[in-house]
Amino acid sequence: IDTFDPKPELAKRHLQKFNRSGEKESAMSSGERYFVQSPFDFLKAGKCGADVSAEWKHLKERVDDMCFYRGCQVESVNHPTACYHVNTGNRFGGDPAVGAWVTYGLGTLNDNLPGFVVLPRTSYPQGGASNWSNGYLPADHQGTPLRPEGSPILDLHAPAGITRKDQRNNLDLLAKLNGKHFRARPDQGELDARMSSYELAYRMQMEVPGILDLKGESEKTKDAYGIGDSKTDSFGRKCLLARRLVEKGVRFVQAYAGNWDSHDYIERAHGSLIRSVDKPIAALLGDLKERGLLEDTLVVWCGEFGRTPDNGIRGGGTSYGRDHNPKAMTMWFAGGGTKAGHTIGATDEIGAEAIECVHHIRDVHVTWLNLLGLDDNKLTYYHAGRHKQLSQFGGEVIRELIV
Repeated sequence: IDTFDPKPELAKRHLQKFNRSGEKESAMSSGERYFVQSPFDFLKAGKCGADVSAEWKHLKERVDDMCFYRGCQVESVNHPTACYHVNTGNRFGGDPAVGAWVTYGLGTLNDNLPGFVVLPRTSYPQGGASNWSNGYLPADHQGTPLRPEGSPILDLHAPAGITRKDQRNNLDLLAKLNGKHFRARPDQGELDARMSSYELAYRMQMEVPGILDLKGESEKTKDAYGIGDSKTDSFGRKCLLARRLVEKGVRFVQAYAGNWDSHDYIERAHGSLIRSVDKPIAALLGDLKERGLLEDTLVVWCGEFGRTPDNGIRGGGTSYGRDHNPKAMTMWFAGGGTKAGHTIGATDEIGAEAIECVHHIRDVHVTWLNLLGLDDNKLTYYHAGRHKQLSQFGGEVIRELIV
């Protein structure tokens, strides 16, 4: 409603009461509610004429490489369960994240780096590290977070006085002892996964510092990502690092930005957030395309649910915002075999509910896997008495999104 799905009807109904009687409550709060128009102007961008908020001053130049999807629906109106649902396919947490399934299915291209890397905010998303958990999959499929402040990885460098040879000798001895223990207990796969993680940590000490060092990037590139500008530096570094990780063979990179939970003062809150990510995202898409990586890389932009066309104006008469809406969620994709320059699906005239090409989030997950060459029905893991999968019980590929 305020980013990529304009609703002129809301301007006509602005501050009119919205009677939800007889409807399933989709917002997180009830009571007297009012329609809220978007504070942002919209424009038609690119050759494809995609609808984009005018606040996206850089991303609007990339819309011909993007595929907008307006038909997604989820089940939860609460942040933690909704985050788990989008990230793991299970509202209650404890299951493997999408990135864990991808690395389980595709393996790794670089033995010196994790297959699944997470670039979080200083404060973790609601639900915490369970959003990138390996769940019941082997431990080496868990997402590895790179911290946004301080040392990206704790203990990345060896303690003073400890040489690489010392570390190697220690690991070899530990592997010998653990191997003996494991052979007597072959059913305890966690031990083998733990040893694999120790070996990976050892190799990462050589590989990761070089990837994190941006000195080799040109000033033009760093400027394109907004590095050095206080408004865009943080997410700009994440986007540039994401490109460098993908180049080095990391299968799945997840970068967090936010908080987009604008229940009030949406013009100020969303405006600031858009400005913080607009330039970096546009630069990432352009950089991937220029390097020939976009066609082999699936880029996804989404949250955990959509926003309502109305609000209780809880902060006062002029602090307009929106509540949580699981019935209408817009996301976009780029590369990876998606239909560039297309808008798929639609919501009703006020943005309250998806009405065209409507699919549950499980179908989106199945489609992501399909674009990466994986079949959700075949990518299974036996646990707790049955073969489990990302979609839980199967889903449908959204063919309209695929070239």
